Amino acid sequence: MKYFFWGVLALVFINNKSFAQENIKVSLDSVSKSISKPFINERLELSLKDAIIYALQNKADATKAKLQIENAEYKIEETKAQLLPQISGSGNITNNPLLQKSAIPGEIIGQPGTTILATFGQKWNASIGAHLSQNIFNQSIFTGLKAAKTTREFYQINAELTDEELMQKVAQNYYQVYTTKEQLKVIDSSLANTIKIKEILKGLYNNGLAKKIDLDRLDVKLSNIQTQRQKSLNAIEIQENTLKFFIGMPIEQTIIFPKLNYETVTLSNFQEELFKVEELSKYKLLNTQKQLLFLQKQSIKANYYPTLSLDANYSYQGIGDDFPIFARDNSNANWFEVASVGLNLNIPVFSGFSTHAKVKQTEIDIQSIDEDIKNLRLALHLEFTNSKAQLINSIVTINNQKKNVELAQSVLNNTENNYYNGLTSLTDLIEAQNALIESQNNLNQAILEYKLAEINLLKAKGQLTSLIK
Repeated sequence: MKYFFWGVLALVFINNKSFAQENIKVSLDSVSKSISKPFINERLELSLKDAIIYALQNKADATKAKLQIENAEYKIEETKAQLLPQISGSGNITNNPLLQKSAIPGEIIGQPGTTILATFGQKWNASIGAHLSQNIFNQSIFTGLKAAKTTREFYQINAELTDEELMQKVAQNYYQVYTTKEQLKVIDSSLANTIKIKEILKGLYNNGLAKKIDLDRLDVKLSNIQTQRQKSLNAIEIQENTLKFFIGMPIEQTIIFPKLNYETVTLSNFQEELFKVEELSKYKLLNTQKQLLFLQKQSIKANYYPTLSLDANYSYQGIGDDFPIFARDNSNANWFEVASVGLNLNIPVFSGFSTHAKVKQTEIDIQSIDEDIKNLRLALHLEFTNSKAQLINSIVTINNQKKNVELAQSVLNNTENNYYNGLTSLTDLIEAQNALIESQNNLNQAILEYKLAEINLLKAKGQLTSLIK
């Protein structure tokens, strides 16, 4: 009986092998077509490094941060301009159809007791000139120049922080897509294996060697696997679109992911882990804000200082009853030069204590940001410590899950062998398959958690740029 069973099984398997393979292909293709969309562009292979570089070049946040740096350069130029001579030109021409009359006593012209209305001025007045002003001493301008340069430094650090946050988001979304794709591979493998078992079982059933209920149970399992596969395909499409958004890539672009090679570090690598909070962008940014507040305080205190400036004026003026421009030789229009040079000194004496109050307000802001710096230092140390602990835990989990996958695969192989020999039930076989799927998915999830912990640790140490080196 035993040899007869093996003979029937071999016959069924040979007859159904090509049919099973064809059904596997048809089943997988039919599910894939359910979400496929026509794209007008070629497929783009996108590694994590490529994705991050693309994001830094195209994402709006990164572009805006670079524009702020450029804008800071112009602010410096604007402040420097106040230290340079300010020159302006002017010109005007005025016609007085009715000249102003003034009353003068008649005694001036020998007519005592009378009042004479005398006309003063000329019907035409014209002038062209230039004005120059130069700040010689103005403490607020010098302080403003320092503040403008510090603002540039602030925007540079802010751009670094923006890039780091963008790198973190891109890496996290990239690994999410990768993990879901790995889960899809597990589902495809399970689907192909279940179809193969179903075809063998169908042959046995047709020959009266299997039960109808076992065949129905496999149909239910196949339906559940295909539903899971559809969900994974939908999840991949959504996650890919999200990734494209984070890197600033057109949604219609088709992307493919190269195989991810990962090597987990040993626990000994973390014994001498270096961490310097002063080198982190968040910490440097807050310290730069403190510097800006200090310069703001200095700018307010500059109101106590006197200011000194130089003014110079030159003009060429023409007056007369005739139109002074293009005047003829016999015209009564007269032209003459006017010039002046002066120093302006402004000494603040009393401002009603408003300057003192503004200085005190700024000092309170500085004290407040000092507290923020203390709290940030603690938060950054906490982030580093937790990221390191999570990474170490992920390494342990990966090693355990690898062993678990090997064990689940061994159990499945033995269970399949026993099932084909009639030594175990279909329920045991399905449970063994489910255990392998679960262990493989757990391994993929552990790898994802490891990569995310690795990203968080790089961010905590300020080394995210290593992802694009």
